[in-house]
Amino acid sequence: MGRKFFVGGNWKCNGTIEEVKKIISILNGGDVPSSDVVEVVVSPPYVFLPLVKSELRPDFHVAAQNCWVKKGGAYTGEISAEMLVNLDIPWVIIGHSERRALLGETNEFVGDKVAYALSKGLKVIACVGETLEQREAGSTMEVVAAQTKAIAEKISDWSNVVIAYEPVWAIGTGKVATPAQAQEVHADLRGWLSSNVSAEVAESTRILYGGSVNGANCKELAAQPDVDGFLVGGASLKPEFIDIIKAATVKSA
Repeated sequence: MGRKFFVGGNWKCNGTIEEVKKIISILNGGDVPSSDVVEVVVSPPYVFLPLVKSELRPDFHVAAQNCWVKKGGAYTGEISAEMLVNLDIPWVIIGHSERRALLGETNEFVGDKVAYALSKGLKVIACVGETLEQREAGSTMEVVAAQTKAIAEKISDWSNVVIAYEPVWAIGTGKVATPAQAQEVHADLRGWLSSNVSAEVAESTRILYGGSVNGANCKELAAQPDVDGFLVGGASLKPEFIDIIKAATVKSA
């Protein structure tokens, strides 16, 4: 059975109620492939989760952008996995490069967060990726493998995990990994999963590409055999997000 194409939209720290309602309107009116062909998840800021959940079309799902590493309590400013479950939010993004870089989240911390979120019934989009310096040093796979290993050491069931490979040098910069570069890392990452977790997990786990994906480059990227979808940043706030979702038809064809 093939891996269902997955398109996630990470809205990051953007939006007002009016802007969010406009995005919802665009998404609700979009003519996209059926949920049998593509799974669509959007990730607004925490404060807009209930609004988006209540007004977004039912075939699209909602994700939080992060959650805390353990049960709630005296952790000012944090949101627990239990709270997201209580709000009926099915997905959470964990380990995004911006949180790793700006907030110092280590590989081990990210692994712990993934494991805790899964234990509470959430599905996880787990992010990995290298900086420009690491790529230029030839250590891309070493970095990505270490990030993935920290997750693999903490979990046994991968059925609710999607990996997002996001080269840090391509996030919000307009630079995009070429289709060949994206395919190379995705294939190597799938190979790592096969060797270090299991062939079954390697075959079934979806690996997304993220990094300046837009309406112009999405089809060529989607055509790569080991690219199972996208985690989209800036373009997910624009009408072209519909075009990116439609790139799923490249796979179904």
